[in-house]
Parts: sequence; C-alpha cells; structure tokens
Amino acid sequence: MLAAWAVVEGCLLAIFFVAGGREVYINGTPTTAQWVILAILAVALPLAALVGWLVSRIPGSRTRATAATTAVAFSVISDVIESGPIQLTRAAIIVALVLLLTGCGVGSVLGWAVSMTLSHLATVGTLAVRALPIVLLTALVFFNTYVWLMAANITGERLWLAMIFLAAIAGTFVVSKTLERVRPVLRSAAAPPPEGSQSLADTLFATMPDPVPGRPLTRAERLNVVFLLAASQLVEILVVASVGATMYLILGLIILTPPLLKEWTHTTTDTATVLGMTFPAPEALIHMCLFLGALTFMYISARAVDDDEYRGMFLDPLIDDLHTALTARNRYLGNIADPPAAPVDATDGSGYFHPDGRP
Repeated sequence: MLAAWAVVEGCLLAIFFVAGGREVYINGTPTTAQWVILAILAVALPLAALVGWLVSRIPGSRTRATAATTAVAFSVISDVIESGPIQLTRAAIIVALVLLLTGCGVGSVLGWAVSMTLSHLATVGTLAVRALPIVLLTALVFFNTYVWLMAANITGERLWLAMIFLAAIAGTFVVSKTLERVRPVLRSAAAPPPEGSQSLADTLFATMPDPVPGRPLTRAERLNVVFLLAASQLVEILVVASVGATMYLILGLIILTPPLLKEWTHTTTDTATVLGMTFPAPEALIHMCLFLGALTFMYISARAVDDDEYRGMFLDPLIDDLHTALTARNRYLGNIADPPAAPVDATDGSGYFHPDGRP
C-alpha cells in the first residue's frame, strides 16, 4: 500500500513539473504537455497496482521495511515540493491509516476477494447479462430531462449521501442472505470440508488430526467469516456496476453536444472537478453516471442473492473454500492445545516422551 501510494505521489509530482505548478485546463485539442499529463493520469493507478504487487512479493522483512521507509520518504518529499510543509499532516494521516488497515487484515481480505472475482469472470459476465433489465430501466432514466436537471443541480455531497444510502441497502441484501447461507458453518466449524473443496494435502495441516470436538468460532471469527463472503460478493457486483457506469459515461461523451447539454440541464458547463482535478466532461454527466452506477449496484445485489445459478457458480465454491480454511483452523488449534509426542534418544528403553516431559 505504501509503495502504491508513493507511485501515485510520483505521478502527481511529474504532473506538477510538466504543468509548471499551474492548474491545467484543457480547451479544445490538448497541447503536447497536456497529452503528457493525460498519459500520466492514465498509467498512474495501473502502475501503482503493479509496483504494490511487486513489493508485496519481497520475501525478506528487512528489505520490505526498507522499501516501506523509502516509499514514505519519497511520498512526503513529493507532497512538500507540491504544496509545502502543510502536507505533512496529510502524509501522517495516510501512513497511520495504512498501518491500521494492514494490521486489521483489510488488505488481505480485499486481495482475496479480488482474486476470487478474477477467477470467476464467467460469473461476472452472467451477472452483466442478467442486469439487462436495469440497463433498460436506466436507459429510460438516462434520456429523462428531469433526471438530468437533478444531476445538474444536486451538490456533490448530497449525491454521495444518496449513493451511500443505495449502497447500504445493497449491502443489507447481501449480508442478510450471506448470513442465512453460512449459518450452518458458523454453528459447527468442525464439519469436514465438502467433496471437491480445496485440499489440504500439500500443506502442513494435512498430517494434523481433526480435534474432537472442534473449538467453536469466536464472535470475531464469525464476523470475519461473514465479512469475507459479503466483501467478495460486493467486489464482484461493484465490478459490474462500474462497467455499466463507464458505458454510460462513454455514451454521454458521444451524444452530449453543447446544445443538447443546455437543453437537458439548462447549463453550459462542460467541465467537472473530481478529487481536485478538472476533467473535460460535463459535471451533470459525471453525476448521472455515478447515480446510474449506484442504481445498478443495488439492483444486481438484490438479484444476485436470490439467484440459484449465481450461488452455485460463485457463492458455493467460496463456502467450500471456507470449510477448508476452518478445517485447517481447527487442526491448528487442536495441535497447539495438545502437541504430538516428540521422539527422544531412547537408549534406555524409555521410548517416546511428551514435549512437557510426560511419558
């Protein structure tokens, strides 16, 4: 995370130098410098993800600590060059947030969810096809003048509140159905993994016996199980909703001419500011695409949790893998609670002894 942050700060520093420290406004055909800035923006996030992935594969803890320290130092220096010492507070908050999220395991959970999503791209395609009804509905919304008036006049704060509200409804759908589906696992963590689940044969857990009875899941572990399954599903649904919002953004850039923009929104503003950066796209179009993305996200969440084929293709394999992980957990806890006997040099015929000295 720190390395990815450093890459983003490096890209912003490069933009700062190319633009000469001035704000960038693109009117008409971009100049050479503006094309360079657009190219840097386009590669910033993919490059950050690549560098973060490469750094995460560094095996040595000392080398990883060096990489993290270098990333923080570079990011802080970049912030100070761009905006002065006032950015030190922002950098400290980012570092503290990264350490907190890493310590809580959020990065591991989200990484696992993204990995599962990439391994089930066929399910994403199936969800996209089944989202066609909402696509037709939102197409009617997209070409509705009154909705465009709302998008043009609503403030960014109110729009984000509306999106958070819709996302909360969708999250409630997914969490409630996931909890219902996984309740048997939560009640009996000692159940053996089902046929066809991920095998423990190539791990250290393969030789460990299953404890009888298995240790029940703690409250934190039960919450973690539900969070894992819900997060993986929400990430997949977010991918579909993001694709839909991107399609509407492209459609809007194609058809939204200045006269049509004035007719639909009663404004002529053809730029938008997102995260402090000005984009050559109408603000009303950005608001409209975000709103349609939130609607699509809510619809697919409700549609997916009640779809048998979706559960069979995506959720059931996740539960199988979860059974395997819980089996490993039970064997590990049973092993540390009752360690196996350790052989000794039994020249006196004493045989085997327990690690605590008991025969």
